[in-house]
Amino acid sequence: MRIAVLGTGMVGRTLAAGLHGIGNEVVIGTRDPSATLSREGTDGFGTWAAAHPDVAVATFAEATDGADLVVNALNGEVSAAVIGGAGIAAGTVLLDVSNPLDSASGFPPNLFVSNTDSLAERLQRAFPDLRVVKGLHTMTAHLMTGPQALAGGDFSTFICGDDPAAKQLVTGILTQLGHTDVIDLGDLAGARGTEATMLLWLRLYQVLGTADFTFKVVR
Repeated sequence: MRIAVLGTGMVGRTLAAGLHGIGNEVVIGTRDPSATLSREGTDGFGTWAAAHPDVAVATFAEATDGADLVVNALNGEVSAAVIGGAGIAAGTVLLDVSNPLDSASGFPPNLFVSNTDSLAERLQRAFPDLRVVKGLHTMTAHLMTGPQALAGGDFSTFICGDDPAAKQLVTGILTQLGHTDVIDLGDLAGARGTEATMLLWLRLYQVLGTADFTFKVVR
């Protein structure tokens, strides 16, 4: 598959490397590739890109051109604006990994949409020609692509969306990445619940002092 990952932060980088590692052609989208690649140092994208030469870097529009799957690994607050300008083709599956965190409220942040709506639903309404699937946003980045690193991968991974075929495609990718308990929560309204788990996740992060944890449904 040709996969576009929007976002060059830790989540975007980790997903890009992991998705390439299971045999996909991956392009990372950014607003200004030259400026992004010029960032050096331990946390600099240029350093990361040099270590991952098979992952291409392009503008958002170039990255999504011809993509079979687009991954939204952007900050939730800017997701709609970037996706709107990326020119994603109608019918493309959009895997939304972002969270609606209100960065202006301090730490731990609140959600800027909750209860009766979700960020995923807002994106689906804004871009009705896309097929939005919510997933992977309830865990830290390295567990998204390497679930075996925690409890041998014995935890639950949630997805939801309105398009069954789109969810099947995403489930297949998650399975390839090593996720063994993918729970389909039904239509995209399920994102209201999974996005809200970030309030609990962030509190647990404070208490545990590590991001190496996630959720398991015992049944």
